[in-house]
Amino acid sequence: MTSTEADGPSSTLPRRQLGRFLRDRREATGFTIAEAAKLVDLSRAVLQRIETGQIQKVQRQDVQALCEVYDVAVEETAMAIDLATRARAKNWHHIYGGLYDSAFTMYVGLEAAACRLSTYHEQHLPGLLQTADYARAIIRAFPQFTSSDVDRRIELRLKRQAVVTRKTKPVQMDVLLHVSALYRVIGSLRIMAAQLRHLAEMSKRPNIRLRIQPYSAGLTWGLPFGPFIIVDFDRTSKGEPVEPSIVFIEGGAAQDVYLEKPNDIRLYSELHAAIWDASLGEVESRNLLRQIAKEHERGER
Repeated sequence: MTSTEADGPSSTLPRRQLGRFLRDRREATGFTIAEAAKLVDLSRAVLQRIETGQIQKVQRQDVQALCEVYDVAVEETAMAIDLATRARAKNWHHIYGGLYDSAFTMYVGLEAAACRLSTYHEQHLPGLLQTADYARAIIRAFPQFTSSDVDRRIELRLKRQAVVTRKTKPVQMDVLLHVSALYRVIGSLRIMAAQLRHLAEMSKRPNIRLRIQPYSAGLTWGLPFGPFIIVDFDRTSKGEPVEPSIVFIEGGAAQDVYLEKPNDIRLYSELHAAIWDASLGEVESRNLLRQIAKEHERGER
């Protein structure tokens, strides 16, 4: 047994993500915790704590051994080992660059485990609610992507949408869109019209609440701000969160940012609530989606 307990404060995000990844891979191969632990010379209790993100100093050799037992691809094994290294750092900066270019991404793992996503978008529409044509138009705009890259990313994006549409415990979404995102033509007017009609239909689902922030709402709190996503997780029978909430800020061409401090979570939760209150109601927002879709359709003729 080589992995050891944490001896000081650290960010929980890398180790939570590492634990989630290892647990998913173990379950996919059909091993119990006891069986997997025995194969890599760990105790059942230690492996369980690794999977729940409770151990800071997860040893690289343990991650390597577990990935070999689970038959993990070389690229994803390297990423898991990188997470183990980051999980040991006490001063992790909550920032990731382009390390997660495959299906094993930091945010996708969080999204899949979430019970609620509270989002705000002003440039484009959220990936979980995009049509394939809209997604393709966005992804193809990146000059570095080959045709196969585009296809792979669209496939991943559409697979991610299962968290919204699944029958068992679909993720709850509180979606805020700035009205400018509805007029920004991504792909073509035809694609935009279909996308907005899709949004209108999706907003009727019981697990989705969608509101549009009009131009007349001005600047909430008098401040300019960009898109963000608050990721919340289930609670235990005692009412405690299974995992602490996270704020995700997509970096685009820069670095993605993950905020974990309670003050940051509270600030963005209050900001989301303020934008929500300054936005159109849900029925009015749905009607506006359909109205702008008709405008796009007329412009296409």
